[in-house]
Amino acid sequence: MSDNQIIPYIKSLRRGRGATINPMGRFEPEQRDRTFDGWTEPEPREKRLRTTVTMEKAKSVISRNISPDLPFERSINAYRGCEHGCIYCFARPTHAFVNLSPGLDFESRLFAKPDAADLLTKELSRPTYSCRPIALGTNTDPYQPIERDLKITRDILTVLAEAKHPFSITTKSSLVLRDLDILTPLAKDNLVSVGMSVTSLDNRLSRAMEPRACSPQKRIAAIRELSEAGVPTIVQVAPVIPALNDPEMEDILEAAKEAGAVSAIYLLLRLPGEVAELFENWLIETFPDRASRVMKLVRSTRGGKNYEAAFGTRMVGRGPYAALINQRFKLACRHLGFTRSKYDLATDLFQKPNPDRRQMSLF
Repeated sequence: MSDNQIIPYIKSLRRGRGATINPMGRFEPEQRDRTFDGWTEPEPREKRLRTTVTMEKAKSVISRNISPDLPFERSINAYRGCEHGCIYCFARPTHAFVNLSPGLDFESRLFAKPDAADLLTKELSRPTYSCRPIALGTNTDPYQPIERDLKITRDILTVLAEAKHPFSITTKSSLVLRDLDILTPLAKDNLVSVGMSVTSLDNRLSRAMEPRACSPQKRIAAIRELSEAGVPTIVQVAPVIPALNDPEMEDILEAAKEAGAVSAIYLLLRLPGEVAELFENWLIETFPDRASRVMKLVRSTRGGKNYEAAFGTRMVGRGPYAALINQRFKLACRHLGFTRSKYDLATDLFQKPNPDRRQMSLF
């Protein structure tokens, strides 16, 4: 294979994916890079990187955190890895815990928890369980493409609905509309809110950053349909990337408000662990004309580093540029009439489910 064939060949293998590289996880004892010595012949088109799904036998399904930066203390993730392929995803490093790469592996070698609904029923039915809102989609999107067939998220929603348990959803997929039959009645009792992530209104930029997520127009349309159904919807401008999508922040907020969003939040780009290398490689390949400036501004919001994990600043950064973004967001929200940063859900309607649905209740 000649030199001028190598780069197109590599790109053809990962076409439709976000990451440009597939580095080994940080816990691996050795690192391996794929190289071409001139003897390799191009593989057939059907050999292109495919998505695989492994069924995971989980022991529990509710995760807990004590972070002061998060508006929730409990969460559920039905999947590990995410086919949307968002290059900036802060959850990518979690794939290193299963000896896989945070790069292409994260978006192509997925794990699912088919027993999630049953595990959730058991956890909610424990005598010591106390009701607090649960967040869905905190690490990986609960409505990524494989949910269309597996329907694990829908099974989880069914359990929560039967127990009248409050929950929030974070997604960038219009597939959430499939479950309006569950969400609409719950919204009347203030038991659910949906956060729709909109990172750009530019189709080309969105496709580059989030290659397998639905278009910005579909997300705005989903906000409208959710709102018309009475489901409180929050627009999430996340992440805000300096000199890449931050000029669109006000336009995104305005479009979401016009569609019926009741509130808004933003998060500054986070590059923990391997995400920094993945993002910078993608940036150099996709936007070589502005890569240096973007990274310089990113580091200016993180004390000269790629990332700072300190509570209080990790979500919004620090420094003049971070302060400017924060002020722009607040002014836009004030102008548009966004008055709440989160939605408070009811917890007093909760009813413990029967852990064995085959057994009828005595009363």
